[in-house]
Amino acid sequence: MDSKKLAVKLANLSLSKKATDVKILDLRGLTTITDFFVICTGASDTQVKAIADAVIDGSKGIGEKPWHKEGFTNRSWVLLDYVEVVVHIFLKETRNFYGLEKLWGDAEMMEVKE
Repeated sequence: MDSKKLAVKLANLSLSKKATDVKILDLRGLTTITDFFVICTGASDTQVKAIADAVIDGSKGIGEKPWHKEGFTNRSWVLLDYVEVVVHIFLKETRNFYGLEKLWGDAEMMEVKE
């Protein structure tokens, strides 16, 4: 699956657990670490885990699985690395603190809604 389609699919999977403020950042041409970031917010650590689980389970259904996962202990920022796409699931305060959208402000940004 091409990386843009994967990013859109993973973003939509996050919406299945009511993630908010879902954005896809196109990093192609800005870095070689990945093609896209999917960034979303959960209202609680329980919801952050539920969103992460939904993304992982849903991606298995399309033959994809994360190469690396982290943040499941604290659950204020869960990262799912699919190599070409990295999914960041934040608590609101953590997302505001790290400001990935500002850090990667040169990236083309797409908002994803239900």
